[in-house]
Amino acid sequence: MTHVEDELTSQPECWTRAAAEAAGHARVLPERGERVAIVGCGTSYFMAQAAAALREGAGQGETDAFAASEFPHGRAYDRVVVLTRSGTTTEVLDLLGRLRGRTRTTAITADPDTPVRAAADDLAVLAYADERSVVQTRFATTALTLLRAHLGLHPHAAVTDARTALAEPLPEGLVDCGQFTFLGRGWTVGLANEAGLKMREAALAWAEAYPAMEYRHGPISVSTTGTATWMLGDAPDGLAEQVRDTGALWIAGDLDPLAELVRAQRLAVAVAASRGLDPDRPRHLTRSVILAP
Repeated sequence: MTHVEDELTSQPECWTRAAAEAAGHARVLPERGERVAIVGCGTSYFMAQAAAALREGAGQGETDAFAASEFPHGRAYDRVVVLTRSGTTTEVLDLLGRLRGRTRTTAITADPDTPVRAAADDLAVLAYADERSVVQTRFATTALTLLRAHLGLHPHAAVTDARTALAEPLPEGLVDCGQFTFLGRGWTVGLANEAGLKMREAALAWAEAYPAMEYRHGPISVSTTGTATWMLGDAPDGLAEQVRDTGALWIAGDLDPLAELVRAQRLAVAVAASRGLDPDRPRHLTRSVILAP
């Protein structure tokens, strides 16, 4: 078993713990009514997109998501939350340095014994969700679960659905597809983006992601026999039929959307195995992007 397989199968337990500990982290997480930005890089950026949409959609305050390198420094926030598994990513540390003394910052991290401890005002540590694989799975989903629980939006069914996602076989023929498209709506757009990234990182697969209603505006033209379109969350009316009419394989997201992401992680590992790839060590990638001065 690869590290990433071992790590992704532990997600139900990690989510249960994060949800139980959310109240203990409340002091360092955004309060209702605060204007908040959530930032990250790579996978953490896509989790930031999901968390921001959830928070603002729940009426808890204006919430934006940015890649750390694209943060708009001319915009005022009450708090900036950074997601960083390693605590060493250059863009994240640079951003925290620029915000020091101007905006309250919270880092959600797996490793507090890194420069992020001194760079952020507050820390929420999820050490039990740290990973050996370069490819992120459980830290990202556990951080999002912490934020869902903090918002009062973590359903108990998510953990049950994650166990289902790990136990049930993948849909027949899915691993053999040559192109994968992931779709989301609202907060699940970030999850769709992350599912596409997992396929590209672990399996070197052609994968894309879009807001579901945008799929008809051009991207559906790539759908054909041998491709797959996977919906995370509820699909727009008629879209499944349109995709099936192209000859593509339609995958409905019947589980909690975060559990659907677990299924997509499993797909990435399965496709990597079918292509003789090591999903723990994707080419050109490292655990953390640390840029030389």
